Amino acid sequence: MLRVRDFRRFFIGYTTSLLGSAMASVALAFAVLGTGGSGTELGWVLAARIVPLVLTLLVGGVVGDRVGSRPVMLAADAVRCLTQLGLVAVLLDGAPELWALVALVALWGVAEALFTPALGALVPHTVPAGLLADANAVLVLARSAASVAGPALAGPLTAVAGAPAVLALDAASYAVGLATLPLLPRTARTAAAAPSFLRELREGWAEFTARTWLWVTTVHVCCFNLFVWAPFLVLGPVVADARFGGAAAWGLVMALYGGGAVAGGLALLGRRPRRPLLTGTVATLGWAFPAGALAAGGSLPWICAAALLAGVGTAVCNTLYTTAVQHTVPADRLARVDAFGSFGAFALGPVGLAAAGPAAALLGTSAVLGFGAAWQVAAVLVVVALPSVRTGPPRPPRPAPAPRPGDGREPSAPRSP
Repeated sequence: MLRVRDFRRFFIGYTTSLLGSAMASVALAFAVLGTGGSGTELGWVLAARIVPLVLTLLVGGVVGDRVGSRPVMLAADAVRCLTQLGLVAVLLDGAPELWALVALVALWGVAEALFTPALGALVPHTVPAGLLADANAVLVLARSAASVAGPALAGPLTAVAGAPAVLALDAASYAVGLATLPLLPRTARTAAAAPSFLRELREGWAEFTARTWLWVTTVHVCCFNLFVWAPFLVLGPVVADARFGGAAAWGLVMALYGGGAVAGGLALLGRRPRRPLLTGTVATLGWAFPAGALAAGGSLPWICAAALLAGVGTAVCNTLYTTAVQHTVPADRLARVDAFGSFGAFALGPVGLAAAGPAAALLGTSAVLGFGAAWQVAAVLVVVALPSVRTGPPRPPRPAPAPRPGDGREPSAPRSP
């Protein structure tokens, strides 16, 4: 994949910023707590990033299709670079005001909402059509590796150099994206006399709802985030603290989840399942295992093994779903459709995070986690029963034969007009 020039350029900038963001999240949490903030204040800061992201995703989809992915991503990286520098300045003051942290992190979330749909629309322009599935697998692999390496690096760096230094590194990582994005091809965009914002939003909604498999799998992922993943993220550390000694055990569980996602991404390279949607949906059964293992009172090795399987399922599902969307949605509406998918998938995640604790206090931790595991199994059975998911779009085309050594040609992606 990295032999393809445009994808290589994009990959360098994107993975650098991924690593920086994974480090920044850890550093910011320790910065809030280290300057006297409480758990409640940390919750406000974390929510300040997620809520604006979800609320402005649909705007990001329309802007990405209207303006083009590349300029939108450049603007988003510039804003994210400046917000991180702003956080550095606020934290160096020694006694940061909560409102200042919340405002800067909210701006960070808005920029991510612009970047995310544009990213989904840009990738097909960086590789030939036959390599799109492999490109998505490589990107999933990169995200998974960053989710493991970022926190692992951020901990000691924050302890030695302080949170502002780590956030400054994140700002520098966005600067790498600013240097590489101008080298990429232009993407399709709407005509100069663009229709109204609401009309463009309706067009994106029509494309999204026209494909039963797309909105059904989005609802599936939305319910997963509400009933399975959010309770797992909130209650998992509670169980780890009570039964396994605390943060070190939970860090091992999450590291193995990331390692499973890396393995899943590697396993998909060069492979084209005959029924990609069916394969991706069946792979989501892995999401039930970690919550189920915790609910059943499993030992730490069993929970780690379950997290590993869930990570593999995540990589397979994300890669195959993303590739199906990119192959079937018109390029000039892809950012809007991606935005509707992301909005639907994550809209109820904050509700799940807020409700997990009270639900566990009322019903018990095992009951909440067990319900999530059972829900996931039942949901997969329902989704795979739908004809549009069992058959789904055809599998991606095979890549064209590579040029023979010595012919002087380098693979490159087709460029849009």
